[in-house]
Amino acid sequence: MSSLELLGARRLRELLTEHGANPKRSLGQNFVIDPNTIRKVVDLSGVTGSDRVLEIGAGCGSLTLGLAAVCEHVLAVEIDDHLVELLRATLGDVANVEVTHADALSMPLADVDANVLVGNLPYNIATHLLLRALEEAPQVSQITVMTQKEVGERLAAGAGAKSYGQTSVMVRYFGRAEVVSQISRRAFWPVPNVDSVVVQVTREQVPDVDRESLFKVVKAAFSQRRKQLRNTLGPLGGTPQATEAALDEAGVSPQARAEELDLADFVRITKAIA
Repeated sequence: MSSLELLGARRLRELLTEHGANPKRSLGQNFVIDPNTIRKVVDLSGVTGSDRVLEIGAGCGSLTLGLAAVCEHVLAVEIDDHLVELLRATLGDVANVEVTHADALSMPLADVDANVLVGNLPYNIATHLLLRALEEAPQVSQITVMTQKEVGERLAAGAGAKSYGQTSVMVRYFGRAEVVSQISRRAFWPVPNVDSVVVQVTREQVPDVDRESLFKVVKAAFSQRRKQLRNTLGPLGGTPQATEAALDEAGVSPQARAEELDLADFVRITKAIA
C-alpha cells in the first residue's frame, strides 16, 4: 500500500467536527476507524493497479484512501450531503478518486465504469444493494463488502445451513459468496450493537434458466419454509398432481423442504414446471 495516510479514530472525529457532520442512525452510518481493518479489507478484495473500484457508502473516506493507494481509480459514492462535502475536501488531492453524491439504491449501476465493488454497507440496505449490483452491473466481477454478521452469513449460506434462505439462493445464481473474515464491532464508530463480517461474491456464469421464473419458484418455496414443496409450489404447478409430477421430473422429492435444496435443484424444478 502506498504512502496515503489512513484515517484513524481521532482524525475521523476531527473531520466530522470541522464539517459539522455527525453519524446518522437513519442512514446506518458506522464509520471504520481502525486502519488495520481497512488494510485487511483492501487485501481481501484483491484489488490491484489495473482495477477500477466502485465504493458504496464512502463515509469519511477511510476505506477510500486504502483503495486509492492500490487501484487505478475509485468512484466513491455517498448519499449524505455533509459527508460529500467532507470527502471532496479530504480527497481533493487524491488524483485517482472521484466523489459522487448519489443514492446507490437508485443510481444507474449499469453505466458505472468499474470492475470491482467494495464497501462498508449500511446494515439496513446491504442485501438489497448487493442483489441490485449483481443484477444490474454485470461489468462488476467481484464484490467485497463489510456488513452485519447475520446478513453476511445469510448471503453466503449453503443448503442445510441455519441461515440459508431465499437470499442465499438468489446470490448463488450470480456467483459464489463466502464470508472471508470476521470484523469486531470495535473497528467502527459509533460502535454498533452487532459484529460484522467481510463477504466476498465472485461472479460466475449464470445457469441456463429464466431468472424471473427461477426467483419466483425460490420465493414460493421459502414462503413457508417448514412446509413440503408439494404444498408451497402447488400454485405454480397448476394442480397438486402437476406439481408433484414436475418435482419427480426434477429428481426432487415432493416431501422435501426448500432449505434442503441447492441452486441446481431449484433450476431443475423451474425447468420442469415451465
